[in-house]
Amino acid sequence: MKYYIINLGCKVNAYEAKVMSDLLDNNGYVKGSIDDADIYIVNTCFVTNVAEHKSFQMIHKVIKRSHKLVIVCGCLSQMKSEEVLDIDGVDIVLGNKDKTRIIDYINNYKEKISKIYDLSNTEFEDMQLNNFDKTRAFVKIQDGCNNFCSYCIIPYTRGNIRSKKREDVLTEINNLVKNGHKEVVLTGIHTGNYHDGEYDFADLLSDIVKIKDLKRLRISSIEITEINDRVMDIIDNNDVLVDHMHIPLQSGSNEILKLMNRKYDINYFIDKINKLRSIRPNMSITTDVIVGFPNETELLFEETIENIKKIKFSKLHVFPYSLREGTKASLMDNQVDNVTKKERAHILIDLSKKLELDYMNNFINKNLEFIPETYKDGYLYGHTGNYLNIKLKGNKDLINKIVSVKIINIEYPYCIGIVNE
Repeated sequence: MKYYIINLGCKVNAYEAKVMSDLLDNNGYVKGSIDDADIYIVNTCFVTNVAEHKSFQMIHKVIKRSHKLVIVCGCLSQMKSEEVLDIDGVDIVLGNKDKTRIIDYINNYKEKISKIYDLSNTEFEDMQLNNFDKTRAFVKIQDGCNNFCSYCIIPYTRGNIRSKKREDVLTEINNLVKNGHKEVVLTGIHTGNYHDGEYDFADLLSDIVKIKDLKRLRISSIEITEINDRVMDIIDNNDVLVDHMHIPLQSGSNEILKLMNRKYDINYFIDKINKLRSIRPNMSITTDVIVGFPNETELLFEETIENIKKIKFSKLHVFPYSLREGTKASLMDNQVDNVTKKERAHILIDLSKKLELDYMNNFINKNLEFIPETYKDGYLYGHTGNYLNIKLKGNKDLINKIVSVKIINIEYPYCIGIVNE
């Protein structure tokens, strides 16, 4: 039988989709296409209204196809399981637990199934991968979030903080490296809040960077409050951790940060970034910014712009505030209108491109190492450790190998390079 997985949302969902794919492959199922599958799995997202709408769209899209089974899992079904189950053509509904039991549910299917757990008090669902479809291998080390930022529904869709056992993380990374992956990306819902008893995120980093033949370790995202002195020391004393960190700012205004229930103010954020840059001067620091949060005046938005410029991020991921029912922010007064949100988003997107180009231009005539990930029309494409997007003429035999490259020009979004002989 053929299966097809549609994955929506974050890196954690991407990892979990790969786990399900491997389980199906190892049990005699074959990857199909959206046109010829017998089994469709829609791994949904619920982080914004747009994500929810897109998830429902994809469910209805696959139902229109000839199929034997439609399975819906992930954050949408965790929150709206009854509504999803009521859709004519949906057969199995899972939330954010039991994705590792996908084979059992398929093999034992006789009538509609809905299996949703209370994630406020549950154990980490162990998942392991020996290989990944991409050059960079994701490793999910943690699930859940206890931060309860006022705009965010994720603590409800993903539940309590829980982590993979340290020995399982290290075994998984060792296996991935043995199978040819040179870069590993640590991912989770609240990655930096990893704990296995008293063993914490800094302890884990310290052990991972010692793994033989691991060339690059990347953290998918980390809160500024979790870059403590021990993490700083690991960054300072080894070159396996890459020159790139994604650290969400969300707003450059203290007034808005407080309304968001973020755990820092702007001075704390800037001080930590300055300390980070004192040990890694060339580090690329990317971030997330929400615009149009309730009570964000023009003056507060200008404050955000000025602080972004002061920090000198290398790229912004800009999100117009999306009202989510069930969050504190959805009940706040002074909601910002959609036109204003779009205008502010465009301003920050333009600023992001300028910041990105400023950062890229620092590396013209510099030699860097990159790992080619794809090949097309005589060109190799891939990323450096500091996440510069490289394009250069080359041979596809270089895919997934470390290549020394000299940056000679910028053609946004690419740094144009030549192989450094």
